[in-house]
Amino acid sequence: MSGLADKRKFYIGGEWVAPRAPNDLEVIDPSTEEAVAVISLGGQADTDAAVAAAKAAFPAWAATPPAQRLAHVEKILEIYKRRAPDMAAAISAEMGAPQDMSLNDQAAAGSYHIETFIEAFRDFEFIRPLRPDTPTSMVAWEPVGVVGLITPWNWPMNQVTLKVIPALLAGDTVVLKPSEIAPLSSVVFTEIVDEAGLPPGVYNMVNGDGAGVGSQLSVHPDVDMISFTGSTRAGIAITKAAADTLKKVALELGGKGANLVFADADDKAVTRGARHCFYNSGQSCNAPTRMLVERSFYETAVEQARKVAEETAVATAHQPGRHIGPVVSKQQWDKIQDLIQKGIDEGARLVAGGPGLPEGVNRGYFVRPTVFADVTNDMTIARQEIFGPVLSIIPFDSEEEAVAIANDTIYGLTNYVQTSDGARRNRLARQLRSGMVEMNGQGRGRGSAFGGVKASGRAREGGVWGLEEFMDSKQISGWDPDA
Repeated sequence: MSGLADKRKFYIGGEWVAPRAPNDLEVIDPSTEEAVAVISLGGQADTDAAVAAAKAAFPAWAATPPAQRLAHVEKILEIYKRRAPDMAAAISAEMGAPQDMSLNDQAAAGSYHIETFIEAFRDFEFIRPLRPDTPTSMVAWEPVGVVGLITPWNWPMNQVTLKVIPALLAGDTVVLKPSEIAPLSSVVFTEIVDEAGLPPGVYNMVNGDGAGVGSQLSVHPDVDMISFTGSTRAGIAITKAAADTLKKVALELGGKGANLVFADADDKAVTRGARHCFYNSGQSCNAPTRMLVERSFYETAVEQARKVAEETAVATAHQPGRHIGPVVSKQQWDKIQDLIQKGIDEGARLVAGGPGLPEGVNRGYFVRPTVFADVTNDMTIARQEIFGPVLSIIPFDSEEEAVAIANDTIYGLTNYVQTSDGARRNRLARQLRSGMVEMNGQGRGRGSAFGGVKASGRAREGGVWGLEEFMDSKQISGWDPDA
């Protein structure tokens, strides 16, 4: 491991500590397939120590005035912005986000969420009347306790800040287990939190894998809540593991978003949708990977999507410019290749891309931006979350058929609609079964919650809803409003 960055320490009780029983793992740069750092995977003793530190710190932290907790988070934001280049470099190295995208989107997502939580928290009422006419009946929002946070590799700081920041503001104490595939950004984040000077034990970080630290947090009797982002399969396992201790469980899981494109959509709708699908090398749970196109516009849309795929450059994460980088790992690359081949074998029309590495590439986990047409919704590529730059295009003949196809999935995270008909947009927004619906390229408003339904989990992350996710409500009667 000579020459690798040594990131084997954990952050427990306000100190960087060595693992109790080192179990080292190399962090691989997906652009080069070379190891760039070494971490240790935590064991039961490390998990127990982190949970104990969080449990000991909880009473005092929960009792701090909200303004004091807010000041700590404002300090975290200040340092985070200063460390943004370090954060971006870590993300590029660990999961392959291109240099510019890593700074402007990946790292910037963290500062955006911290700012949004600060805004929501300033107006948050921890105790409020049930109704204006019930001054002695109150609803109080209380911290849950010790929360275990398990985060993924595809948008590391997006997910870390969506969990750590509202938990801290709510008055919870936390144990973070970042993805072992992409842990370096969380090491930088932990350095930021350490510099911000939170009381010891309020924030703890232990590296580990799902079968180890992840499972240990899920069953730990002193952990009051688990917040997990990742695969639906892992979310089911965590829910079962947490059941015996009756933890609160919040899950943000996979997706297979449908993008309904009608013939009256604006002239950039297909291009916008295809680019969104390929963005972050397709490694986003809310990617619009199924493009449903009205029959009269279908072949035009297929040609537009083909052009986007062929114009999408693929290159190393370690250079500037508008391109997509590699996918995160050899395991992920192999899975995507298998699914692309499955699309061919099941009879979908390969319009662009396909299996294998892009031209001129001989190393790195790079995937050719791929478009399939004439997909039916029973094909594997329409059912499974591919998590790569692969777009499936499906024709439809009526609005009712489009809704039926879109809803015919186990997932329910984000759906998309492209039409100039406002009444149709309003109808579809209510008929599509998902936690979010975005239409005509308009993103969700600042402070909106992110989350889904069905096999996409039912967490609500961001804004006021994201704060309430990390609290319990208490009903109080007999309150003295004059005291």
